[in-house]
Amino acid sequence: MTIGVDPHTLTGAYATDALDDDERRMVEEHLARCPSCVQEVRELTAAAARLGLAAAVAPRRAMKDEVLRRITMVRQEAPLPRPGPHGGAAWHRVRRAPRWALAACLTAAAALGGTAVWQHHRAEEARETARQAEERSDDLAALLAAPDARARTAKLAGGARATVVVSGSRDRAALLASGMAEPPRGKVYQLWFDDNGSMRSAGLMDPDRTTTAVLMKGPVGDATGMGITVEPAGGSARPTSPPVALVEFPA
Repeated sequence: MTIGVDPHTLTGAYATDALDDDERRMVEEHLARCPSCVQEVRELTAAAARLGLAAAVAPRRAMKDEVLRRITMVRQEAPLPRPGPHGGAAWHRVRRAPRWALAACLTAAAALGGTAVWQHHRAEEARETARQAEERSDDLAALLAAPDARARTAKLAGGARATVVVSGSRDRAALLASGMAEPPRGKVYQLWFDDNGSMRSAGLMDPDRTTTAVLMKGPVGDATGMGITVEPAGGSARPTSPPVALVEFPA
């Protein structure tokens, strides 16, 4: 659960089932005493339902071929260096010394008030996380409610669905995914804008949420569609695996 989030800002995420259990309970308690939010959730839920009924459209063959061609041009990660001929116990002793030094430094920092500094830093991080969550929720709700919002849905493997919502007036796009399989351990789903064959990163999906609503990072610009690939944790500069989804933007 995100600390300090105003439930008014979570109506869009609630309507698209993008909250965890604690956040959902918080919003439902708030709805019991806020008629305006009840109306907003009702309208957003209806919009999400209409988007879910959008017809699934297969991507152009050329779009998929271009993504696969570019994957072959991406340099793969270099292998980890092998231990030298004098590895083994001696190598571990060399590596162990800095850890003891670090432990000593941490002990000294705690004695001088390092714990208080750490707690303050964590509190600042929590406040910043809450602020960013509120901004994303507001932007997502505004996009879904935009008069010119258009949607297109694609069927994915295993019965999953991916609905893309685009607003020209806001120059933003969002993905509403449902039923996606969890990515492999140590991997994440990464979103991409298709800029006429050149893939531009649009952020990462939460690996723990396979049914979610994600505001794609960055403006739509001249993008004609979007894709989803499986990438190493933290994401990649360019796609390194075949796409699990390719969706052309609605006209």
